[in-house]
Amino acid sequence: MLHNQKIVIIGGSSGIGLETAKQAVALGAGVIIASRSEEKLQKAKESLGSKASAYTLDITDEQQVQAFFEKVGTFDHLVVSAAETSGGSFLQTDTAQARKLFDNKFWGQYYAAKYGAPKISTNGSITLFSGVVAYKAMIGSSALGAVNAAVSNLGQTLALELAPIRVNIVSPGIIDTPSRSKMPEDVRENFYATLADKLPVKRVGQAKDVAQSVLYLLQNSFVTGTVLHVEGGHILL
Repeated sequence: MLHNQKIVIIGGSSGIGLETAKQAVALGAGVIIASRSEEKLQKAKESLGSKASAYTLDITDEQQVQAFFEKVGTFDHLVVSAAETSGGSFLQTDTAQARKLFDNKFWGQYYAAKYGAPKISTNGSITLFSGVVAYKAMIGSSALGAVNAAVSNLGQTLALELAPIRVNIVSPGIIDTPSRSKMPEDVRENFYATLADKLPVKRVGQAKDVAQSVLYLLQNSFVTGTVLHVEGGHILL
């Protein structure tokens, strides 16, 4: 169903976004990937082949986002997986850090939906990204949980306002992606192993797990306003 369709993936140079782009290309789609890192973009574009194009974009800059969509023109689906996340004690976290988190994950997706929607075909879709801490309170995730909840509510409201364009939200759990590459390897592996032992599925998520969910939302024309949880049963714990 995605053959010859045009998909814009902001955050498509690594992790979940890149895996989504790879799966979309395999289904015959053309993809436009965007992110801040020119180096990552070029590597990603090479891995995707001739059906991909790439643009550098700072999603926190409203004017850049607006100009980006003017350059892109009309397309079929928008996926916004780009986001920097952070956590920490509520009382000890600097307010500027929390504001930066909102600028990146909430306002970035807000801008993308605002300026991308007028360019999307009437049978197209928007997929935004929330996260498990919107639905499961965790110590150290006060700001991130609030951001994720805001994204989910934004997406469900836009499903009504932007109809017939479909708008859905993916809410991943703990996923093994390059976003945790700054953690020492032994600490990271111990973190994953400890969590995997607790989860009903007995493993942490992989980028392909979330990408498969995104592709489902892009292709199923009877799904809108849905928050799709991809977290291995984490919210049940």
